[in-house]
Amino acid sequence: MKLGLQLRLKQTLAPQMIQSLKMLQMPLLKLEQTLRHELSINPLLEELDPGENEETADSDQEAEPEILKNEESPEEEKVDWETFLGDDYEDDYKYRSTQEKSEEEFERTPVLQKSLADHLLEQLTFLKLSAEDHLIGEYIIGNISSRGYLVCSAEEMAQELKLPLDKIQKMIKTIQTLDPAGVGACDLRESLLIQLREKGQEDSLAYRIVDKYINVLDKKSILQISRSLGVPFEKAQQAMDVIKTLSPTPAHGRFDNSAAPVVPDMVVDQVGDSFVVYHNDRNFPRLRINPNYRQLLRKGTKAGQDTKKYVREKLEQARWLLNSINQRRTTMVRVIEAIVEEQKDFFDRGPAFLKPLIMEDIANKVNMNVATISRVANGKYVQTPQGVYEIKYFFNAGIVNDSGDEMSKRHVKTRIEDIIKSEKPEKPLSDQEIFQILQQEGIKLARRTVTKYREELKILPARFRKRMAN
Repeated sequence: MKLGLQLRLKQTLAPQMIQSLKMLQMPLLKLEQTLRHELSINPLLEELDPGENEETADSDQEAEPEILKNEESPEEEKVDWETFLGDDYEDDYKYRSTQEKSEEEFERTPVLQKSLADHLLEQLTFLKLSAEDHLIGEYIIGNISSRGYLVCSAEEMAQELKLPLDKIQKMIKTIQTLDPAGVGACDLRESLLIQLREKGQEDSLAYRIVDKYINVLDKKSILQISRSLGVPFEKAQQAMDVIKTLSPTPAHGRFDNSAAPVVPDMVVDQVGDSFVVYHNDRNFPRLRINPNYRQLLRKGTKAGQDTKKYVREKLEQARWLLNSINQRRTTMVRVIEAIVEEQKDFFDRGPAFLKPLIMEDIANKVNMNVATISRVANGKYVQTPQGVYEIKYFFNAGIVNDSGDEMSKRHVKTRIEDIIKSEKPEKPLSDQEIFQILQQEGIKLARRTVTKYREELKILPARFRKRMAN
């Protein structure tokens, strides 16, 4: 046996960062539930009374470092740990936690189906992962849309978490092994290939067709594909039949959050000619660290090391939680203020005046990562003088017309919808014909973009819209 020392650098994921990111992506109701849960399990947290001033809570933090000192610190030895966490307090706390839990279950009758994220997180707990990999897995799941696709690239996630790219890619591959098959893919091709691998058809003709021809399946006939691959027409037909059994949206139909109530996270009010942005947290529990321990710093202690370790951990968790809440509030206010500044015509005059805007514009304006802006916008709502809108509603790509004016993607999609509504049922317009009409109107975009917008509007191709004249 040979002994030796080895020096190496190792990058670890800060729990504070993960907690901050998780809270940022939570919608308002989920966040409120999380805070009340933390309040019930952490004895160092307490809720401020309605009449109390938050400045008191701030002043209570002065003594925090004393409890976080080294175990051998003489200052720490002055804490009366028995008084702080004595038998009577523990019994009272257990009773309070049990009581609050039963009340929670009584008041909140489950009416929603399990979400895709909940389903994936539940499976994640059964995998043999390190604590860090589990946190990375939770972060990746938080970046999966309700359709089952990743909304951020591995590179963006690695950059935001400040971790090696291969570590993120490895966990993405792990997530892709979970149910439903095809979840966690970056695009349709990857999702279908994952589904075929799950069926044990990695060496099949269907796998080859998806791998090479997925982007042209709507343009090439089965005969053309069979000739390109040099296989009999019948085999190509059988392979296409297998592909038709795959799901383009892995989570579709299984995880429905349509019954979720819409509660805006943010509010934009008009005051004179200006707009004021604030966080909709009036029903939030206002938390602070229990100030009682400050009075106990000067008392003696006979408590064991396990008790002191428990209090230090709970105090650290409480501080992380309060910091994460404040960071979430600050981040969301800054992002919405930037959106209001960029979309002032919308807030003044209505949806018809929505301008083209992409997340990168706001990210540069507030000096944040694009993935952070995406996390703020996803699944959250803002109350405005024009109504309640999902935050991501304000982001849409721009298209320049012949006059040099920029119009929003939403405006172009509305025009496509109007063109199709006015077509003759017995002779519906093809995407090429719609493309030509838009070109004549001075709207410059690719024909494939017309197809993309039509599909996003959930409008069928021309051959399926055709109706016989009476």
